[in-house]
Amino acid sequence: MPFGGKTQLTPSEAMVAKFPVDGETTTASAMSWGFNPFLMEADQFAGAYLSVVESVAKLVAAGFEHEKAYLSFQEYFERLRTQPERWGKPVAAVLGALMAQIDLGAGAIGGKDSMSGSFEQDGQELNVPPTLISFAVAVGRAVRAVSPEFKAAGSRVVRIAPAVYGEDYRPDAAQLIDVFKLVESLTAAGTALAISTPGYGCGAESLFKMCVGNQLGLELADDVDVESLFTPMYGSFIVELSEDAELGDVAEGVVVEPLGTTVEGYVLETANEQIDLAQLQEAWEGGIESVFSYRHAAAGLEAQPVEKIDFTAKDIHVFSGAKIARPRVIIPVFPGNNCEYDTARAFRTAGAEADTFVINNLSPEAVAKSTHELARRIRESQIVMIPGGFSGGDEPDGSAKFITAFFRAPEVTEAVRDLLQARDGLMLGICNGFQALIKLGLVPYGDIVDATPDAPTLTFNTIGRHQSRLVRTRIASNLSPWLSQCQMDDPYTVAISHGEGRFVANDEVLRTLVANGQVATQYVDEAGMPSMSLDVNPNGSVAAIEGITSPDGRVFGKMGHVERRGDNLYSNVPGNAWMPVFESGVAYFA
Repeated sequence: MPFGGKTQLTPSEAMVAKFPVDGETTTASAMSWGFNPFLMEADQFAGAYLSVVESVAKLVAAGFEHEKAYLSFQEYFERLRTQPERWGKPVAAVLGALMAQIDLGAGAIGGKDSMSGSFEQDGQELNVPPTLISFAVAVGRAVRAVSPEFKAAGSRVVRIAPAVYGEDYRPDAAQLIDVFKLVESLTAAGTALAISTPGYGCGAESLFKMCVGNQLGLELADDVDVESLFTPMYGSFIVELSEDAELGDVAEGVVVEPLGTTVEGYVLETANEQIDLAQLQEAWEGGIESVFSYRHAAAGLEAQPVEKIDFTAKDIHVFSGAKIARPRVIIPVFPGNNCEYDTARAFRTAGAEADTFVINNLSPEAVAKSTHELARRIRESQIVMIPGGFSGGDEPDGSAKFITAFFRAPEVTEAVRDLLQARDGLMLGICNGFQALIKLGLVPYGDIVDATPDAPTLTFNTIGRHQSRLVRTRIASNLSPWLSQCQMDDPYTVAISHGEGRFVANDEVLRTLVANGQVATQYVDEAGMPSMSLDVNPNGSVAAIEGITSPDGRVFGKMGHVERRGDNLYSNVPGNAWMPVFESGVAYFA
């Protein structure tokens, strides 16, 4: 995730993602960047050199190897015209980047440049600062990925750095390579719990951001040179070591300096000072609150108490037909859906036979043909799953309109009713699919019905924009067959990505849903308590509701993407991301 720890606040050093394959893989790609505008403005040669160093160092900090790095440069300079000093800036930058490539053995395989960064305003010329941003990419084993947030109290924290830096902040190249190798040996051994490489904000910024993710503090060693924490040290690393970590033989020219020990208290302690990191965090986060509010819900909502819903069903619906070893799942893919691959993989892993069907809406004839074909495939399946995404671009007038129109076609409606009423089948909708289910009436009513003013719905997030992050949810009811392999109150960490996920219902409808056990899941905090706080309930759903079911539980809609799961995912955010929804659905027929 781009931000790690239980608070999801520690910025990652690099983007790390498993290869997008139709199946499983242990290989990941990483991409990072490096650039300091102030150093570039002062010295284009050194600034570009350090852009390359920073980008490669971030890859190493993320658990990848510098020898596998490739580079791409983004350059932006003022108009050159006929002035030699203007021409000298991009020339110096390119030479600095070239020298860094030679020193690090990393080649640039692409890039883009522009020499048009001069503009007129009120008769004066405005020029962009000299810019060369280095992007570094590499491929490696996903299991080696390391994130920068401190993981536990009581860990040793060290700084690994080249011994020699020039006046322009460039590290000795040979020493830098040895530093890279030492850090890479720690990630290969799995003994580096967290790694950060200081950049623009120097070591002090790195230490603060390493603390904020899991709300851990740091007790600095008495002999730490505090001034060095405010000095640029590109190519250095701050590393949280595991208890059994061994550094082995350290090459000459590599300095390993103990910085301190992580502590439970959320403070930064020196020999004669203690800094409250909560206050520092507030200053850090509050700086953009006026232009980019992301921490608070609509006025008054956070203060509202939220009931922790617990419903234990006396009778859980059991499949009435003959056992089916591999139930068939039809996954219709509408224009804009984007979760069908993850969904199909999750069902196949659980033991089902997944049938992905792409809807063709290029002409009236194609729509009619797709309608007929979808109905036919529903009749041949035991499960209908509507995947997530943004069908029809969520336009016009909100999400899932195209999906609902398709399912209201008489032939498709009758196929769905046959599945649910005659063949005892199941339906599941996640995110965009949940939006479709609720607007069709399949949740909470269990049938495709006309919408009424009193019907619950999903609408725009209270924050007024899209939310994309991990959230915690809990099991609030055991009514649904989709949750048969979960336990009451079980917590799960799931991905959300939506702009219209706020569940709304009037008081009477809400009471009915709770009384019937149809509130399946709730958004909760770290302690397992539901809340209206935006960092818990990302869309402002009433009663912190994340998912609901039909009256008998066989139709289940939820916002969280439980299909986005697998080995070596979300490694920088604690929690259990493996919610056995798909396994439960398959087991219903066994």
